[in-house]
Amino acid sequence: MIKELSIRNYTLIEELDITFHAGFSVITGETGAGKSIIIGAVGLLLGQRADAKAIKEGKEKCVVEAHFAFEDDTKRSFFEANDIEYDAGDCIIRREVNISGKSRAFINDTPVPLSLLKEIGTSLMDIHSQHQNLLLNDEDFQIDVTDIIAQDAKALEEYRQQYDILCQERRNLDRLEQTINSTNADIDYLRYQCEELSAAALKEGEQEELEEEASQMSHAEEIKTALYNADSILQGEDGEGSILSSLSDVYSHLSSISNVLASAQELSQRCESALIEMQDVSHEISSLLDNISFDADRMEYINQRLDLIYSLEKKYKCDDIDALNALLTDIQTRLSALEISDLDLENARRKVAQAQTEAEKKAEDISSMRMKAARAIEEEMHTRLIQLGMPNVRFKVEIEDETDATHPGHVILGKKGKDRVTFMLSANKNISLQPVSQIASGGETARVMLSLKAMIGGATKLPTIIFDEIDTGVSGAIAEKMGEIMAEMGNGGRQVISITHLPQIAAQGTHQYKVYKDDTLFTTCTHMRELTTKERITEIAQMLSGATITSEAISNARSLLKGCSINSPQKNN
Repeated sequence: MIKELSIRNYTLIEELDITFHAGFSVITGETGAGKSIIIGAVGLLLGQRADAKAIKEGKEKCVVEAHFAFEDDTKRSFFEANDIEYDAGDCIIRREVNISGKSRAFINDTPVPLSLLKEIGTSLMDIHSQHQNLLLNDEDFQIDVTDIIAQDAKALEEYRQQYDILCQERRNLDRLEQTINSTNADIDYLRYQCEELSAAALKEGEQEELEEEASQMSHAEEIKTALYNADSILQGEDGEGSILSSLSDVYSHLSSISNVLASAQELSQRCESALIEMQDVSHEISSLLDNISFDADRMEYINQRLDLIYSLEKKYKCDDIDALNALLTDIQTRLSALEISDLDLENARRKVAQAQTEAEKKAEDISSMRMKAARAIEEEMHTRLIQLGMPNVRFKVEIEDETDATHPGHVILGKKGKDRVTFMLSANKNISLQPVSQIASGGETARVMLSLKAMIGGATKLPTIIFDEIDTGVSGAIAEKMGEIMAEMGNGGRQVISITHLPQIAAQGTHQYKVYKDDTLFTTCTHMRELTTKERITEIAQMLSGATITSEAISNARSLLKGCSINSPQKNN
């Protein structure tokens, strides 16, 4: 339960420190005094959205902190798993929001992600605000209530795991079918592409070789003339007067004096090397002359081959032969995949069918548990609603298969199974059962929601429940009955706190707190304090009679408080 609450610089609250007690407590105060502000601050501890606008004007940050006590050790695993210090007697949860809008979360002074704060906070406390009555319009809420009473959490988790497997197998099948359908649509074109590229028989480096050969052939005469002239200069017409002949003579002259002139020996060696190199050049030129020729047939072949390569590159938007061959390999792979697609498709469909069958079995098990829980819910809700002034009430939990309108009889599986749960209500005689969201008045909705919360609270053993004006739309004896139910919940081992405007409910609390505003010269501040017994009489009398407290109101307030035998002794001063 929550033991202490501390709020700093949150909207109209500058500094608030309050101690809470076990059992049933009430919070009262004029409209606009700031009760909803306190609920908003507590909501930050449940991971709700932080807004820098909530920071009190002129302050840099707001801080909300609460101290909780655990009745057992069920939370120890959470703390150990997240490496947080554990103290069952004093767990401190804190949320800080700075002026930039950024927030920080702490558990026992250890910084934690907001998700962890939310996880622990929502396991310790539930806030039922007025707008939550709209949950009766939400099918998910109705099925969640049924699951809580059915205590089918383990079965649901097993089903969800199987449902995830089913969804994955369905996605695999969809992808395979899309691939096959897409490929089949292009199968003829793929085969044509494969045949065209295969027939081309393109070889690595072929394009470069052909382009070089084509260039040589197109300049054959020019090349041959240049080589012939070069050969003539080196060899000469008759072998005399040529460069090679002259270079040979130079070598002979230098060699003849190498014995008498030391430097001539080195020069003759260099000349010999040059002669050998030039002879090699001459031989290669002669060889090239023999090989250079213009072959019209060969040139036609080269041009046709290059035209084919260029057209394929343009057609398939490829830069070179390597890219064309890579495309061919890809097309061949896709065509090969088609040959085994039928088998793959059969396997994928079988996996989906197996996963579907297993999921349906688990969903059916959950449905059975819900059906059993539905009868218990109907019985308890009937009893509670009669106590709340609805003597002719009928309440039914209708559970039907979720079906596909386009395929009658086809059951749809979802994340929560195959069921659609609807709470049906008839508050009066001769009125047929209809969905609660369509028939219930404001007061009836409040009574239905309180009954559901009381029932859920008994099943979940949630330590603390805060009701924010759940009594909207009711008064008199019904309000008194609602107070008794909340007091009963408080006596059942839970801490229940109710924000109320009704004296019949306020009198049921074992402890009462008042929220009020204090105006100073420069600012308005919201405060909250626990009332003594005498102060409670005055507060409840004011709730009965308004601004002017009459002696009759005081007497009625005393009677209300005296009549609540469940009340524990209050401070008298």
